[in-house]
Amino acid sequence: MSRAYSLDLRQRIVDAITQGETRRAAAAAFKVSPATAVRLKQRADRTGSVEPSRRGRPGGGGKLGPYQDAIIAEVEAQAE
Repeated sequence: MSRAYSLDLRQRIVDAITQGETRRAAAAAFKVSPATAVRLKQRADRTGSVEPSRRGRPGGGGKLGPYQDAIIAEVEAQAE
């Protein structure tokens, strides 16, 4: 699985596009795909941030999700 681009790189790409450079030109300058530049600009316009989305499954789910509070209480009781 690949890693997300750094926040610094993401911001520099969006700044270049905002200053009038085309998305393709910004992508070429920073050696990323044009689709990445388009998605970063869309994210910046939509959310106001270039931070990547959270990856992976949300916490607290799975088979033991409904019993999480009881398990934590039991472990804390044993620690005392």
